[in-house]
Amino acid sequence: MKNYEEEILEIAREALKTEADAVSALSYRLDRSFEKLIDTIIKSRGRIVVIGMGKSGLVGRKIAATLSSTGTPAFFVHPAEAVHGDLGMITSDDIILTISNSGETDEIVKLIPFLKRFNVTILSMTGKADSTLANVANINLDISVEKEACPMGIVPTASTTAALAMGDAIAVALLVKRGFREENFASFHPEGSLGRKLFIKVKDLMHTGENVPLVSFDTTVTDAIIEISSKRLGITVVLDREYKIAGIVTDGDLRRGIERWGKAFFDMKAEEVMTVSPKTISDEELAARALAIMESYTITSILVPDEKGGIKGIIHIHDILKKGIV
Repeated sequence: MKNYEEEILEIAREALKTEADAVSALSYRLDRSFEKLIDTIIKSRGRIVVIGMGKSGLVGRKIAATLSSTGTPAFFVHPAEAVHGDLGMITSDDIILTISNSGETDEIVKLIPFLKRFNVTILSMTGKADSTLANVANINLDISVEKEACPMGIVPTASTTAALAMGDAIAVALLVKRGFREENFASFHPEGSLGRKLFIKVKDLMHTGENVPLVSFDTTVTDAIIEISSKRLGITVVLDREYKIAGIVTDGDLRRGIERWGKAFFDMKAEEVMTVSPKTISDEELAARALAIMESYTITSILVPDEKGGIKGIIHIHDILKKGIV
């Protein structure tokens, strides 16, 4: 006899298998209708108006959001709200995409005569090819499932998963056909992680002016330590007599110097202990590029030089990570 935990896991596994099988079956039913649907949307000058009721409506909202974020303008309209004014959001250039497992959803069927007045193209995703919505649509996609994951066979589970998956298939096919790239996605998600990677530049995060730790050639190590501590970047830039970048003194240089020279180290000059040829980067480079350099060389800061070889700024790894650029 199975214990409680084993029974629960078996139920969950069976539900997942049922839904996985439902999605897998869709791929074998794709035909010329799917190609025509994609071609119709590509040639359209308008937007995709997604309509669904209940669970299909929730799926429709997600499909509309995915389409919009991947280069195909779309929005969701609730069928009950449509007849109370939201029909005004639809234009003759738009394409309607209805979602209904039964194909007989009353609230959507009642909308069809009103939608026809706009002379719009109607696409549908239904679980029954002989349903009302499938028959009135210009193109219908079959999203039928053999059974629901629910043991009673009545709770929308596998059917809504199939609808969602078909929506994703449409979005992916469209973004590929449109030549949609990472840069396009990022432009719609400027505050997302990809947007931050592709749009935030070094100049947006670097420390400048009085926040840049600076010492000269003949500054003592003691004073260099004070400068490093006060600016809190774990580094100070060393400038030559023409105020050009000569090197850097880092926390690591200080530790190694103390181990090597002991107390005498504190009276030495920055020129004697600095690291020459430090890593630099243009302020127009992406912050993500700066992070890649830091990780490659196991460093925490990169200098940003100006046109004359002087110091323009410093970008630190903490500033990059705080922005979520990883």
